[in-house]
Amino acid sequence: MGRGYQSEDIRQKLIQILEGSESGMSGVEISEKIGVNRLTMTKYLKIFAAEGLLRQKNIGNITLWFLEPGQESYEFPADYFKVAPMYLENLVKGSEAQVYSLIRNCIHSGASVHRLVVEVVLPAIHAVKRMYDDGKIGNSEEKFLQNIISKSLQIFNQLPIEPDSQKNIIVISADPQSNLISEAASASFHSDGWNVFHLGDMSSAINVLFDLDLQKLIRKIWKQKSGLMIIAVFSNTEEGLNFFADSVSSIKEKLGRKIKLALCGKVGKKTRVHSDMASEKFEDVLQWSETVYETSK
Repeated sequence: MGRGYQSEDIRQKLIQILEGSESGMSGVEISEKIGVNRLTMTKYLKIFAAEGLLRQKNIGNITLWFLEPGQESYEFPADYFKVAPMYLENLVKGSEAQVYSLIRNCIHSGASVHRLVVEVVLPAIHAVKRMYDDGKIGNSEEKFLQNIISKSLQIFNQLPIEPDSQKNIIVISADPQSNLISEAASASFHSDGWNVFHLGDMSSAINVLFDLDLQKLIRKIWKQKSGLMIIAVFSNTEEGLNFFADSVSSIKEKLGRKIKLALCGKVGKKTRVHSDMASEKFEDVLQWSETVYETSK
């Protein structure tokens, strides 16, 4: 917009001047305080209102603007420790708008998507599971909280990131319990410039024809076989990991060495699975994928 104004600069100034204002401010007042002409400021105000940063109240012929509750500017990396408990607190309360606003504020304050996923979202996923296992919440509330987490992850997926045509990954969940973890992985991969093909829970597709079905999909989405194709499988059970490992192994033989398989889940010490890497740790899969890509160039 006019005169090279930066959206993030305007956002931070808006938060600062409206943070302590209980009565709100008009567009004219805001434009004067920030030093932006009225027409440009009006465009920004409408955009930020659509994003959930602001709300407006019409009093006669005057439109007053207010910060939505929970808006704050953060400093990273120092504030990651502060954000994690806030995310969980708002989540447990069922305050959807607060959860989404917190994620957006973090992004606009320069937080790393990868660190938000690992240090904020993943601990919340595990916390919800513990609450359910301990009988503190029921099945309905567990599903409700999981849906909020899923929607907050979608915010990361909507970021305008130009993917690298050489970095391709298919993300699979072997069971419903692992689906949210696979969504978190997809969001993190997307932020790192991967072409992500998220299949979600594929437990219903476990049958003798799965390898043919997946092979057909790979040929369709990876026609030029350009760069690297990783298949990442997240599973809550050893059986799920074994099934998908066996299926992908046969595909790799037909489609070549550029296909790699990463498994995320618990594998017994005496169990052997055919994969390029296997780990219980979510972060290991992300780091390994980047390393494999760098060495493949």
